[in-house]
Amino acid sequence: MTLDTTPPKTANTSTVPMPPCDHTPAPYHGPARDAVFALRQQFVNPAVFTLYREPMLIVEGHMQWLFDETGRRYLDLFAGIVTVSCGHCHPKVVARVAEQIGRLQHATTIYLHPNMPMLAERLAAKLPDGLDVTYFVNSGSEANDLAINMARLYTGHTDVIAVRNAYHGGSPSAMGLTSHHTWKFPIPGVVGVHHVVSPDPYRSPFRGSPEEIATQSAEEIRQTIRFSTPGKIAAFIAEPIQGVGGATAGAHNYLPEAYHIARDHGGLCIADEVQTGFGRTGDHYWGFEHSGAVPDIVTMAKGIGNGVPLAAVTTRREIAEALTQRIHFNTYGGNPVCMAAGLAVLDVIEEDGLQENARVVGNHLRRGLETLAQRHRLIGDVRGSGLLLGAELVTDRAAKTPAKAETTAVLEACREMGVLVGKGGIDGNVLRIKPPMCITQEDANFALDVLDQALTAVAR
Repeated sequence: MTLDTTPPKTANTSTVPMPPCDHTPAPYHGPARDAVFALRQQFVNPAVFTLYREPMLIVEGHMQWLFDETGRRYLDLFAGIVTVSCGHCHPKVVARVAEQIGRLQHATTIYLHPNMPMLAERLAAKLPDGLDVTYFVNSGSEANDLAINMARLYTGHTDVIAVRNAYHGGSPSAMGLTSHHTWKFPIPGVVGVHHVVSPDPYRSPFRGSPEEIATQSAEEIRQTIRFSTPGKIAAFIAEPIQGVGGATAGAHNYLPEAYHIARDHGGLCIADEVQTGFGRTGDHYWGFEHSGAVPDIVTMAKGIGNGVPLAAVTTRREIAEALTQRIHFNTYGGNPVCMAAGLAVLDVIEEDGLQENARVVGNHLRRGLETLAQRHRLIGDVRGSGLLLGAELVTDRAAKTPAKAETTAVLEACREMGVLVGKGGIDGNVLRIKPPMCITQEDANFALDVLDQALTAVAR
């Protein structure tokens, strides 16, 4: 790949003014963008990719804003891939982490330290009764690996039901749970995983209302167990709203019906809250709460650490006990610095009212996207909840033909105007709008104006 050496623009090119920001980035004195890119090409595994035609050099962040090496400011609508919950370099999180680093950086869990049980207690208070025992790890992939192992040990069964279009991680085991060919290498995978149809009504093979589609999708779990397993399963795992899949979800009756069928066949129910947790969906702290279903195991990562590598698996004590059959240890899980970050994040979400902000600003953003869909035929579907939103772009609304090239062009146009948006879906044609939860309504209006201009330009 040859880097486009055209200098990045140093000012917002949108015709609408960017909202003000009281943060001034420090002067950047590091290597030039071209030099950084050359170093990556030479020394970093080529599987590590960049998003834009002109790879961006991001050197500083403040709340909902990112800054490149020239000092240019961008509104971040992707939050480090749905990871920055409180805001980039939130001062309360930074202070808590810095204090802990200065006191004790690492000792492992073979010694006592207050941060780990304190964070576990705080998580238990946020979850339904009985979900009160937590194992801390470093990533969502690790969390889902561990959850499946615990389910298999506890139930004595092997088979696992996952959902098409799901993403549960990139480790060898989690890759088996993931249902995107684009994320799966042609190597032997984990055994006993079966994928059932997604309840997403937009691309479902079933017909009817969203609720009827959800019921038919849940019923396929029963049929898959009947025809593809010994009749008993270890677990059913699902994201309440699919993240990488493009903010897809079924009607609220899907999870209760799916959980009932899984439990009828001996399985535990796992809610992958890696992207939906910690108030991001607005109306509730956890994604599964929208449906009223209660899982047996909850996995979480990303927003729990606001960018610090931190993940967790919370379950009932009798399920957790299954892991004591052998020695199980995670060198960095429960690290006091990561635990300090997690404690600070929980405080900030409460103190700054971020869940309510996700609800209010998220609803405003979604209404704005639906309005854009009335004017731009490229938008085939708008979906999601709170600040976990998606807009699927299609070249033909009737045929729902994925607008792959157009989605990339929209991302590039938004970047030129100072807004960073993600993309997802198996065809890469879904705009993923999942900003830090501190974003304001003024920011949302700016983002909608930029998207309007980008969609107009691409349609021409």
